[in-house]
Amino acid sequence: MKKTLTHLKVLSFLLFLPIVAWSQTKVSGKVVDVKGQGIPFVTVVEQGASNGTTTDENGNFQFSVSQLPATIVASYIGFETKKVTVNSASAITITLKEESVGLDEVVVTGNRAKPRTVLDSPVPIDNIGVQELKQSGQDTFDQMLVYKVPSFNSANQAISDATAHFDPADLRGLGPSRTLVLVNGKRKNQSAQIYLNGTPGKGEVGIDLKSIPTAAIKNVEVLRDGASAQYGSDAIAGVINIILKDKSEYTEVSAKTGITAEGDGFNFGTDINATFGLGDEGTVNFTAAYYTQQLTNRAGTPGVRDLPANPQQNWVDWATENPDLGMIVGQPDLTKKDFFVNITYPISDDVEFYTFHGYTQRDGRSFAYYRAPYWRGDVEASEFLTPAGSFQGYHPTFEVDVQDNMSSAGLKFILGGFNTDLSITYGRNSVDYTVNRSVNRDYLADHGWSPRTFHPGGYAFSNVISNLDFSRTFSDMVSAYFGFETKRDMYDAFEGDPFSYYGGGSDSFAGIKPSEAGSWSRTSFATYVGLDFDITKAFLLGGAIRYEDFSDFGSNTSWKLNGRYKIGENAALRASASTGFRAPSLHQRYITLSQYIIVPGFADPQLQGTLANDDPAVVALGVPNLTAETSDNYSFGVTAKLAKNLSFSADIYNIKVKDRVLFSSQIKSIDGNLDGSDQVEQILLDNNVLALQFFINAVNTKTTGADIVLDYSNIPLGNGKFGASLSMNFNNTKIDGAVSNPPILEAGGYEIFNRREAGRITDARPKSKILLGLNYKTDKFNVALNNTSFGEVTVFDDVDPNLDQVHSSKIVTDLILGYNFNEKFSVSVNANNLFDVYPDVLDENLRSAGGRFLYSSEVTQMGFKGANYSLNFNFKF
Repeated sequence: MKKTLTHLKVLSFLLFLPIVAWSQTKVSGKVVDVKGQGIPFVTVVEQGASNGTTTDENGNFQFSVSQLPATIVASYIGFETKKVTVNSASAITITLKEESVGLDEVVVTGNRAKPRTVLDSPVPIDNIGVQELKQSGQDTFDQMLVYKVPSFNSANQAISDATAHFDPADLRGLGPSRTLVLVNGKRKNQSAQIYLNGTPGKGEVGIDLKSIPTAAIKNVEVLRDGASAQYGSDAIAGVINIILKDKSEYTEVSAKTGITAEGDGFNFGTDINATFGLGDEGTVNFTAAYYTQQLTNRAGTPGVRDLPANPQQNWVDWATENPDLGMIVGQPDLTKKDFFVNITYPISDDVEFYTFHGYTQRDGRSFAYYRAPYWRGDVEASEFLTPAGSFQGYHPTFEVDVQDNMSSAGLKFILGGFNTDLSITYGRNSVDYTVNRSVNRDYLADHGWSPRTFHPGGYAFSNVISNLDFSRTFSDMVSAYFGFETKRDMYDAFEGDPFSYYGGGSDSFAGIKPSEAGSWSRTSFATYVGLDFDITKAFLLGGAIRYEDFSDFGSNTSWKLNGRYKIGENAALRASASTGFRAPSLHQRYITLSQYIIVPGFADPQLQGTLANDDPAVVALGVPNLTAETSDNYSFGVTAKLAKNLSFSADIYNIKVKDRVLFSSQIKSIDGNLDGSDQVEQILLDNNVLALQFFINAVNTKTTGADIVLDYSNIPLGNGKFGASLSMNFNNTKIDGAVSNPPILEAGGYEIFNRREAGRITDARPKSKILLGLNYKTDKFNVALNNTSFGEVTVFDDVDPNLDQVHSSKIVTDLILGYNFNEKFSVSVNANNLFDVYPDVLDENLRSAGGRFLYSSEVTQMGFKGANYSLNFNFKF
């Protein structure tokens, strides 16, 4: 019986074989480059089927397709993937174009008249694809930029209230406020949070870069030059333009998970990106993403050394059992959800409708200083939390609900021969606070009990921007652009619950009082015009001018001149000179609040007040009203394509910023005896705080630096391609001139902007950053080895230069190993900070709150998470 069945199977196969052979067609041909030379080892497959092969050493291929006509897909590392529909079985020629590399890439940022290649652009621009970003191995978009753009810096900030959930970021060490961020060329709204704690970027407002999922990004263009004359306020250090995906060949799903070498900081993320048709020619690109991370803890362990004289026994027992004194110092808990959609729809041959929308919601939990039992004797005495003699303190949490959304819609059409773009953009960022595991000490004293959970309120910032932009290329020599913009900014401070601001407020973060809550707005109008004149094929000269008028402080006119001179076909000299400005943010003009913070001279956190710049008490001190910052920006560079796959660029720059808007020093009693003996102490008493800060036009600064980039890519090696890149930034910021101290403060011995605050803007970011990246790719396997050197930073003492501490430069090594099982499924393993490198440990005299911090939160290199590992999956279908 078994033999009979075997015979039937063989017979069935022989009968079916001719049908199979008849239904498939052999096709043959050759894959060549643009010069007609055959390309070996190219993957050639039939779309939608498993049929396929690879080309031989001469680029020839032959395989069977299901039927004719058929769609064939040819792909190879270093070349653009190409689809062709074939109707004949032989003599098929498929021409692949090399992927744009380095100076041949076309960019739009900074070139409002017409797109130019990086080589042809008169200003330095980086163009970074999403795959290159992912190759950094980092978890979030902002950290990917840190390890791909040498002049960009950002790191997580611990024990810094809401700042811990936003991570201040900047270009060229000029602070978060002086980098303009665009999405698809449209201005991104600022965050609602202003950075008030002792971190880099203190007193400034940035963009919430965590609100943009990497899966939605096509590429990022980084303009490393002042551009206020083209884009308006904030573009002093440069412009980051995030280009969203508009169409994708596959639906792509990614998932990743990771953990640190210490066993904490577990994270998991997943996302999906897909493109759908809309009508005959429209497209809808959709992204959904989810990411969650757990806290890390790198607290110091001062233990019993922190105890006061003659401690109670329960304090000794607690400090012995908890040498870290209950502290959690590291990255916060975080859960984030993103939804993005990018839509284009051609209405006619000359009219296109576009719109994109993004929404991000994230919950975060960070930790305040642990309230040690000997810090809160009043709470112990109340016996509210524990019986007498067993009090162990409490640990307030700082929790946030951050929401960010951006929507833009517009029409692109031809009007009078001009390319016209009419658009409206709305953006909003909000943050709502919750304090848990705390008490209100004043309410407890007055009523014998206190809530443990408080809702201190929150903030929101939004804007509505209308743009009408025109551009036209009149000839090979002349192109021009002009446009108009109206903008309305809105800032809201939301009142907290009454328990959160009763007396001194909830311990760790006091609620926003009714007198501190409110809504503020301003409007602005701008017009600009620019001209690019290709005097010869080699010599380009361009210029722009922009006038902007704000309802709350006046107007500004910025200008820019730039030029480029090509030396042959593969090299160029470039230079630019421009002025810029930055309007004080509404946050900086109007925020008023109280918060618990470490005040020098006190062991435990004390209540500090922030008053608006126009508050009568601040005006009485002789502090002038805030005005706009202005800047002068000069740069000169050379760029060259030294060989087919080797490019080089070097640019030097000088940026002078006048009247930088920053947070003042802590104004507190000189002798520690707050008795109202002078006008300053009386203001402190009137506001029930031990220290006071406010916003001022603090200083003028001068920043000089250089950017150097060397890229060697797509080099054939064995069965794959090798690439190497070396990019460097060197910068130095100095205070230009003396700090102006109002006479009232000067007479009382107070400093409005002391050396510690000055050091925060000159030495808190690395003076240099060098990135060396090596990678090798084959059809199946890829490996990347990245080394990043973070230069020196300095922690300043308030008064004594001998107590300053220079933190030495550090090198962080990242290793990424990837394997492609097929064109639709790949896996990679990342080891970030492979050798577990940490910043220098703080000197004892600089350790905040008795040694609870091993690493400084006032300066930033690469953070202090240590080595971490992740596993990544990518599916396409």
